[in-house]
Amino acid sequence: MTIVVAYKWASNPQDASVDAEGVVDWSRAKPALSEYDPVAIQVGRELATAIGSELVGVSVGTAAVNGSMAKKAAMSRGFDRGLVLAEDESADWNRTRVAQALAGLVRRIDGVDLVLTGDASIDENAKLVSALLAGHLGWPCLQDVTGVERTDDGWSIVQAVPGGTRTIAIAGPAVLAIASDAAQVKVPGMKDILAAGRKTVEAVTAADLEPSSVELAVAGRSRPAARARRNRIVADAAELVSALRADGLL
Repeated sequence: MTIVVAYKWASNPQDASVDAEGVVDWSRAKPALSEYDPVAIQVGRELATAIGSELVGVSVGTAAVNGSMAKKAAMSRGFDRGLVLAEDESADWNRTRVAQALAGLVRRIDGVDLVLTGDASIDENAKLVSALLAGHLGWPCLQDVTGVERTDDGWSIVQAVPGGTRTIAIAGPAVLAIASDAAQVKVPGMKDILAAGRKTVEAVTAADLEPSSVELAVAGRSRPAARARRNRIVADAAELVSALRADGLL
C-alpha cells in the first residue's frame, strides 16, 4: 500500500510584477514549496503512519525541482522518498500536460491506493490539476477534502460542502484535493532537514513518461479593469453599516 502526494515547486506571485501589457514578470519571485501543499503532505504523513503505508512525493517542474533546496524542502515534510520529472521544458507546459506527466509518475510507483494534492497551487491557483490527474488515471476525484480514514473496503472521505460537511465512502483508489485547513502543519526541525538530505529522490525524463503534446495558445493579455470608487464619506459607524447593507456587502 502506498500513498502519493503531488506537490509543486512554485514562485510566489506576491514577488512578481505585471507590466502594462498584462505580462507577468516572475524574475524576482523566489520559488518554494507551494503554500497549500504542506497541508496535503501533513494529511498524507499522518494517514501513512496510521496505516503503515509508504508516503511518496511526486512533482513535475524545471531542473530546480531536483535541486538540493527543493528536495530538502519537500522531503523534510515527511516523505519517505520522491519521484520527479525535472526538465526546464516543462515550464511551458499547460495544466493538461502537467497532469498527464504526474499520472505517469504515479504509474511508476507500485501499489498506489491514494493520491493527494493541495487545494491549489500558489502561482496559478486554477484548482484543475487534481481533476485532470484523476482523469488520466481513471480514478474518482474529490475536492475540498478535510479528512481521510482507511476502511475495510477503501476510504472514508470527509468533504466540505456549502453549509457543512458530508462523508463519502470510496472503494478503490482516488485523487483527493485537500482543503487548506484540513490539518495543522508541522514545521520541519533541523533533524527533519538533515534526514531529508539522505532520502532518495529519483528523477525521470519526459521521454520516460511520453506525455502527449497538448497545445495551448494565449489569445491575449490585459490588466483587470480598474474598479470605480465612490469616495463616499460617512459620519459614523451606523451610517457605515447602513451603506454596506445597501450595497449588499453585509
